Amino acid sequence: MSAMQGREETGGAAGLQAGGAAGSPDGAVPGGHDPKTGFWTLVVGAAGVVFGDIGTSPLYAFREAAKVGMEGGLDARASVIGVLSLILWALMLVVTVKYVFILLRADNNGEGGILSLMALAQRAMGHANSRLIIFLGMLGAALFYGDAIISPAISVLSAVEGLKLVTPALDDYVPQITTAILLLLFLVQSRGTAQVARLFGPIMMLWFFLMAVGGLYHIKDDLGVFWALNPKYAVDFIIHNGAIGMAILGAVFLAVTGAEALYADLGHFGRSPIRFTWFMALPALALNYLGQGALVLAHPEKIENPFFLLFPEWALAPMVGMATLATIIAGQAVITGAYSLSRQAIQLGLLPRLEIRYTSDVHAGQIYMPRINYLLLAGVLLSVGLFRNSSNLAAAYGVAVTGTMVVTAILAFVVIWKDWKRPLWLAAAIMLPFLIIDSTFLLANLLKALHGGLFPIIVAAIIMTMMLVWRRGTRIVLEKTRKAEMPMEELVDILAKSNPHRVRGTAVFLTSDPDFAPAALLHNVKHNKVLHEKNVMLTVITDDRPRVPDSERVSIEPIRDGFSRVTMAFGYAETPNVPRGLAIARSQGWRFDIMSTSFFVSRRSIRIGANPRMRLWQSKMYMFLARNASDATDFFQIPTGRVVEVGTQVTL
Repeated sequence: MSAMQGREETGGAAGLQAGGAAGSPDGAVPGGHDPKTGFWTLVVGAAGVVFGDIGTSPLYAFREAAKVGMEGGLDARASVIGVLSLILWALMLVVTVKYVFILLRADNNGEGGILSLMALAQRAMGHANSRLIIFLGMLGAALFYGDAIISPAISVLSAVEGLKLVTPALDDYVPQITTAILLLLFLVQSRGTAQVARLFGPIMMLWFFLMAVGGLYHIKDDLGVFWALNPKYAVDFIIHNGAIGMAILGAVFLAVTGAEALYADLGHFGRSPIRFTWFMALPALALNYLGQGALVLAHPEKIENPFFLLFPEWALAPMVGMATLATIIAGQAVITGAYSLSRQAIQLGLLPRLEIRYTSDVHAGQIYMPRINYLLLAGVLLSVGLFRNSSNLAAAYGVAVTGTMVVTAILAFVVIWKDWKRPLWLAAAIMLPFLIIDSTFLLANLLKALHGGLFPIIVAAIIMTMMLVWRRGTRIVLEKTRKAEMPMEELVDILAKSNPHRVRGTAVFLTSDPDFAPAALLHNVKHNKVLHEKNVMLTVITDDRPRVPDSERVSIEPIRDGFSRVTMAFGYAETPNVPRGLAIARSQGWRFDIMSTSFFVSRRSIRIGANPRMRLWQSKMYMFLARNASDATDFFQIPTGRVVEVGTQVTL
């Protein structure tokens, strides 16, 4: 899906170029983190960023699952033991085995996440046979946005709901307090998270410790909770409880939300620190869930909020404060994850260009995207306003997360089979059990579609539609543009015969296809009747690796008579920087003076033709997205004083 994302190509990339070797199961590939960063620093950092979401699940997961069983008329003891067994074994199978042991090995040069997995699977299948792979990648990304909208809302709501145990009078103001906290969280994003991030790890480490202590103290209330460690209770509970068992299973899945973060943040922290941190977090989670179960077995009336009731009355207010901090951290993690995913989607041509601001001079991964930020804020506030409490949001949350996990399992199967070159039967033996588990969880959550589960489906459908329309519209625009362009070799022959006047300096023409003369060059010759001494056809491509080493960044191909082609490659996790690439080209022998260099880009005006190839609503959506795409000059970080824009019109 390679592409140039300048004005010469209205926006998105059309595909990926073949890149370097992917990570394999046989050897560790360095991640995107600073190799000088100490192991323990990475461990603490992973606790704050990677495990924020799954670390706050005990606030609501056990409560929601156990309440379904009790309200459905099931025996209280059997319900609690069954729910605990399902939660503990979901943590072991879905998180530990699937993500920690398997998916963390499926890295793309150290990067993880749904789009990295898509890139690996696409390259393994071959670009000619990857349409389904791209579709699955878009679906997974769209569902992740639904997760990113619901996660901050349900986490902060569940924490603030603890206030009613401290001061019951505040119960009616939980949505308003939650809204205020979320507004503050999103409004400070533009300042960057570099300073705040230093506090994330220690706070979450303390949070896990307090959870473990609270749970451990109450396990003695009923030692029978240890029967939950036997997986037989989980299996029997589902088999013998029919529809109620499926409904409970949908709530149980809330315990593993955030598992995708283990894989998505692989490039930030590396495989070993994430694994090590998980094996510190897992015992704390297990102890807390067991403690909640023992408390409810001894005092069934405490099912309304078993997490906070693990702690003595004097500790309630501090724990509500800690829970609020922990949920803010969880929300921050998913917000920054949405920024990273959006940047990758733009580079892969799934979304139009959007403004990207860097909030750290040291860490390239710390970015801020204003439009994504405010769209997420609108979605989060809408979810709080519609659902009002964490119990109502629980149904919506499960659909988004389980859908993403199903897509991840399918793509992982392709990677193991084709990229790791394992036998088909072995790839199926590894991933099919997890696909069945994830699909069962998805089915259980879809049963709640009419009780909130439609919300993330609608969000994902809207985003998916935008991606599909953007890709198709971009392809049509490219085809229309190509018909009006002339092969580069043919133009050079014509210019050699006409011998137009030449002026000093270098002209750089941004184009998506270096084999054809870009519209800006043709218009310059036609209207200005001049050529520069040196004319460069610059193509920026997106590689299917997350990052491209500088040694492979630029390739130069002389044509003749002062014309040459320059190809500049950037990874899908990078933001293109043309001046930096030109500096590398200079080290390869291309001599130029930036002060005598002009960059020519085409500003396209999109119109609906008499016989549009897309439906009217699709054409209007594409035109809206194109009009709101960020300026190509800014996106490619080209000096604005050196840019010449040439207007062209294209009909859909």
